[in-house]
Amino acid sequence: MRTLTLAVILILGTGFLSYADEKAEVLQLAKSRIDRVVGLLRSKGISKVERNKKIITIINPIFDFALMAKISLGRKHWRPLSAQERKEFIDLFVLRLQESYLDKLDLYTDEEVVVEEAVTVKKRIHVLTHLVTKDDKLEMVYKFYKSGNNWKIYDVVILGVSVVQTYRSQFRGILKNTSFADLMEQLRTKGGFTIPTKKFKKASAS
Repeated sequence: MRTLTLAVILILGTGFLSYADEKAEVLQLAKSRIDRVVGLLRSKGISKVERNKKIITIINPIFDFALMAKISLGRKHWRPLSAQERKEFIDLFVLRLQESYLDKLDLYTDEEVVVEEAVTVKKRIHVLTHLVTKDDKLEMVYKFYKSGNNWKIYDVVILGVSVVQTYRSQFRGILKNTSFADLMEQLRTKGGFTIPTKKFKKASAS
């Protein structure tokens, strides 16, 4: 009985260590990428075009854009699509999401970005960060899940607003009255969909 109890303790202890290690891994991953992006935003000796290219290179490996596109469209509208339609939708979604993300970075004016902590939520890990301005502290949460041996971001919550859920609401509203072809046409238009951060913009600009 004592041997069995000891075995259970060892197994549970290993599990807790594993979760702790994974949280530390994800926290470091998020911090290193954010620090690199902030470093580029603060750099004065680089053009905006070159800066944006470097930022996309930094963030692309840790975002699962394909999953974000799929969740945003919703299972009901995703299932009937052909492989080609899915690919085109993902490509356009990624393009518009990246454009909107880069546009929001233009609001950066030397604020401090603090990576606070990593929290385990079921089998996923959420990384809490704050953009600290002169008069405010704005919350952003990066949601990670494990894909194979790597951790990927599948959603970002800005001031309590989920990017994925907001896009999903926008897409659902369009598809309720029009067709998938109409949605694609809107996605082909730059500026048709943006990350909804009006409150964030107002606070950052103040």
